[in-house]
Amino acid sequence: MSASSAFNDEKGGSSSVGEPEYGHDPASGGIFSSDYKRHDDLKEMLDSNKDSLKLEAMKRIVAMIARGKNASDLFPAVVKNVACKNIEVKKLVYVYLVRYAEEQQDLALLSISTFQRGLKDPNQLIRASALRVLSSIRVTIIVPIMMLAIKEAASDMSPYVRKTAAHAIPKLYSLDPEQKDQLIEVIEKLLADKTTLVAGSVVMAFEEVCPERIDLIHKNYRKLCNLLIDVEEWGQVVIINMLTRYARTQFLNPNINESLLEEGGGGDKTFYGSDGNGDDEDEEDKQKKAEAAALAKRKPYVMDPDHRLLLRNTKPLLQSRNAAVVMAVAQLYFHLAPKAEVGVIAKALVRLLRSHSEVQYVVLQNVATMTIKRRGMFEPYLKSFYIRSTDPTQIKILKLEVLTNLANETNISTILREFQTYIKSMDKDFVAATIQAIGRCATNIGEVRDTCLNGLVQLLSNRDELVVAESVVVIKKLLQMQPEKHSDIIKHMAKLTDNIQVPMARASILWLIGEYCEHVPKIAPDVLRKMAKSFTNEEDIVKLQILNLAAKLYLTNSKQTKLLTQYVLNLAKYDQNYDIRDRARFIRQLIVPTEKSGALSKYAKKLFLALKPAPVLESPFKDRDHFQLGSLSHLLNAKTGGYQELPDWPEAAPDPSVRNVEVKESVPEWTKCSSREKRKEKKVEKPFYSDSEGESGPTESADSESYSSSGSDSGSGSAENGSGSASEDSVEASESEEEEEHKKKKKKEFKRPVQESDSEESSEEEERKRVRKRKQLKSNSESESDEDEESDSESSQSESEDSESEVDVKKKKEVQSKAPSKPVTKESKKEKKEMSLLDLDDFEPAASPQVTPVNSFLCSSLVTDLEGLSLADSVLSPIAISPSGAQKSYELLHRITGEGLSVEYCFSRQPFGPDPKMVAVQMQFANSAAADAKNLHMEDVKLQSGMRVQEFPEIELLRAGETATAAMGIDFCDSTQAANFQLCTHSRKCFVSIQPPVGELMKPIFMTENEFKKEQGQLMGMNEITERLTLDAKCRDEHVVVQRVTAAANLSRVPCGSDKECRFAGRTVSGGSLVLVTVATKEDGAAQLTLNCDKMVIGTMLVKDILLALTQ
Repeated sequence: MSASSAFNDEKGGSSSVGEPEYGHDPASGGIFSSDYKRHDDLKEMLDSNKDSLKLEAMKRIVAMIARGKNASDLFPAVVKNVACKNIEVKKLVYVYLVRYAEEQQDLALLSISTFQRGLKDPNQLIRASALRVLSSIRVTIIVPIMMLAIKEAASDMSPYVRKTAAHAIPKLYSLDPEQKDQLIEVIEKLLADKTTLVAGSVVMAFEEVCPERIDLIHKNYRKLCNLLIDVEEWGQVVIINMLTRYARTQFLNPNINESLLEEGGGGDKTFYGSDGNGDDEDEEDKQKKAEAAALAKRKPYVMDPDHRLLLRNTKPLLQSRNAAVVMAVAQLYFHLAPKAEVGVIAKALVRLLRSHSEVQYVVLQNVATMTIKRRGMFEPYLKSFYIRSTDPTQIKILKLEVLTNLANETNISTILREFQTYIKSMDKDFVAATIQAIGRCATNIGEVRDTCLNGLVQLLSNRDELVVAESVVVIKKLLQMQPEKHSDIIKHMAKLTDNIQVPMARASILWLIGEYCEHVPKIAPDVLRKMAKSFTNEEDIVKLQILNLAAKLYLTNSKQTKLLTQYVLNLAKYDQNYDIRDRARFIRQLIVPTEKSGALSKYAKKLFLALKPAPVLESPFKDRDHFQLGSLSHLLNAKTGGYQELPDWPEAAPDPSVRNVEVKESVPEWTKCSSREKRKEKKVEKPFYSDSEGESGPTESADSESYSSSGSDSGSGSAENGSGSASEDSVEASESEEEEEHKKKKKKEFKRPVQESDSEESSEEEERKRVRKRKQLKSNSESESDEDEESDSESSQSESEDSESEVDVKKKKEVQSKAPSKPVTKESKKEKKEMSLLDLDDFEPAASPQVTPVNSFLCSSLVTDLEGLSLADSVLSPIAISPSGAQKSYELLHRITGEGLSVEYCFSRQPFGPDPKMVAVQMQFANSAAADAKNLHMEDVKLQSGMRVQEFPEIELLRAGETATAAMGIDFCDSTQAANFQLCTHSRKCFVSIQPPVGELMKPIFMTENEFKKEQGQLMGMNEITERLTLDAKCRDEHVVVQRVTAAANLSRVPCGSDKECRFAGRTVSGGSLVLVTVATKEDGAAQLTLNCDKMVIGTMLVKDILLALTQ
């Protein structure tokens, strides 16, 4: 009855649809009939004409498979529905077929034509599923069909289908390895795919089919590095492991020349020290020549940019939620990174120790290997490896291993205190491992050897026999180092033979007494007597040591032990174990001389009582690093199937040009775009020069040249500025910045009013009117200052209504009105200050891009507004920068080190003419020596990857008592890494380094309040840092806040309607990343500092500097 009712319920359909229950009570007796009828029911549903019934049947079948039930007998009924037009049914049919196609190959082959039609289906999921089923039919006869399907799928429009094709490649290769050449062609095609969905799968196929074809990776290396962050997690693991092996074959070892500076320093010392020693000159000359030859052969290591790209793009993945990804990046850094950079992985690996015990086990295995070679990187996290009572035994033992590896003179007392606690544990295996760890610490650190030995001796009185036994074994190893000092311990251990029953411990005591029997001459024979009594009941390992003890005592004290030795040898002669019988015969012939005994008996004493070296207690993980970290082979400490050896570093770097990719399409489009922009700029600026060239002053013409796209119309300005070439370089820089900003501002271009896109003639007339209007305003600037301030406050309120160009004009009016005119006598100084401002005017196009002639004219003609500008008094100055003279100076070379030559440098905060991505550094040379300094220049520049230096021109002669200045440019790549180089004169070389404060890596930009708020809104969340602070008593005034922030960082002031907020904006010089700073003041000196920047490292460092400036 129960069976029929169950069947009827299922026929009803909807009641049992949601949660089908197929399990029944075995006692009901209706199981078999129920199964039979249920499958009949499903077959009827699959054969019906209604798609809804078919869909319901397929859902129930897939549910059966998911619960582990066998549904293979439904294969014929399901496979008929492959051609069903309903897409949902078709998807579920393919899910079923992927599961059972390998088991029911003959039936699957009957429907192969349907699968081939499925490959042409318009739905990408159906195409992918058809290919997946086809590759699951493991029959050699359809290999050509599979190959054709994979080739077609590799060219599919859908990345999901291409991914499935990549998955099918290893399946086909395992079925027919002869297809390797054709599959490699498909892999090569798929490797060129630019989608992240395909990347991981095709690299997996590459690793399975042709891991030796490293040449396929060359052209795709940089693309894979850049895509890595967006690939799915398991794809990231595969790609990182592959790129680790690739990098080991293509780049030089970054640690090969790590001691080059020290060697160079040593050479200098011998050179200076050789003046007084006439006798040793020949030897020193030879030594110097040898060192010079070695240094000449070993070129200074410069990291390949592609090597740096890999390290830089994998570093963010240390924050991945997937432990396998973190582990993959950690092994990549361990095998590929310079020693100074490997430390970043420590924090990520320690984070993984909070995960499941399985993950902990794998991570600790790898950490244990790392701590042998790179102990320093895990020392700060020592407490993370302390053992919890809830840890499984295997985790405890691995943590113990790591703690032992991290032990040194400074932390050994803390570690030994931990070990004392661990010995009280109830886990016997863990206690034994702890005692061994104490022994290893005593071996490695001589200062605590006696302390450890005393502690272990105290453990000999422990009630637990296992603890005592393990202590004996470890003490035996430690005593071998200094046996003469510890005869008391040997006597104490001899007394333990009556109590200790663990065979290994008894054997260790007997070996100790036999080896050092001369130190305990009275006790040793008595121990042998006791052992002879119990010989027949001892374990084999103990019997062997009794024989050794008897032989040694016979050789040293034959009077007392001769009979005992013969008795023991006779007992051993008839022992059941053949090893003991053989040992007894061997010893008898060796120590008891007879006529038949050979020449060896003369040397018996030397053989038995030879000095034996103390055992070296080493970590079991010592030699595991030849396996790639994170691999199964490393975990098992044995080579497993499919493991690929980590290649050795090449001696000479292979050709890096193999990774260069020719770009065919994007370059022409870009050049066309830029040339079009240039043509627009030229058209715009011609009327500007024709109208205002004669009227503008010398300073204005100089700036016009630096800002214009051609830079050829204002020769007088370049002559007055002093460096025409530098201004032309800044022209190119401003153009490149305009092109970069052009894309970002497209939205604003479309939102502009239609009036701005008028003809050129009308715009020219408007421009002329505005020029005349500005001149009138300029002449009346002093008398109308109050009115202008009021108008400015009104304009700031109605900013959204006015156009951007009008806002710019009002700002310039306000700046001008607040600036008192300077006396004529200081005109030369005033011009210098204006030049520092006007050079920075290159950043103006960022705020108002050059779309129409009106805007470009306004940007270019801002020169007239800035004449006579005073930097100190202007509160809302768009670019508030102190002049180069007020910058903080840093010492580069002390006069004592430089033997009279001293060098100071400062960051001038000027755009560096030859390259806008470089930070300008002003150097001041002073010669206080009696002699002239000649040929001052730079040599042997050592930079982090990506950094560049524009050297200062050589100073041929610096006379005694004179000073000289020079400028150089450094591209720090938006990092505070130091630029190291040698400062050379005609007589000596000095190693020096320039390290920038983070605030000097910025360049100021002009921004309106609305633009600031918009950009700030896009840099929220992870890109925002907020700190609360209390302002210094002297820093409560708005002027002082502005002064201190701009002193700490090269940022410009952004106009703000509120008097409680100060806003600053800038970009990083090298990368152009936006940096936005807001200081919001509250009552009683409380304030809030907010910094928005997409480079979090720079943001964090800058916040610290600004906090320091505002609170001190």
